[in-house]
Amino acid sequence: MKMISAIPALPVKDMKKSVKFYKQMLGFTKVHLDDGFAVLKNDMVELHLWEANDESWRERKVKEPVQSGAESFLAGTASCRIRVEGVAGLFEDMRRKNILHPNTDLKTQWWGERDFAVTDLDNNLITFYENIKE
Repeated sequence: MKMISAIPALPVKDMKKSVKFYKQMLGFTKVHLDDGFAVLKNDMVELHLWEANDESWRERKVKEPVQSGAESFLAGTASCRIRVEGVAGLFEDMRRKNILHPNTDLKTQWWGERDFAVTDLDNNLITFYENIKE
């Protein structure tokens, strides 16, 4: 057995607004969009967005908060890391767009990467990194 790749699936509250954000701010292309689900690509990276906009949990009188799996409180609870080439240039682009995570900077990590993070409209965390020793 050999694992080859992974596709992050991020929960969002408003699919149309999120797809627009990922296209305009992060340079993704919409590959597929239907009710509650989108597939986006940028070069070799594929992301899936799924709509978490079920508000019925606010009225439920049961102990289990998650029933539909699309409860609105799930939006913004995910993160992913995307490997890139040219992380410094991408960082400057994201800084100009004002979407950097508030506690981020372009950092060189002890494990051999340079990275920074942005947040989407729901506060899902997307970290971009580049290997600096290989």
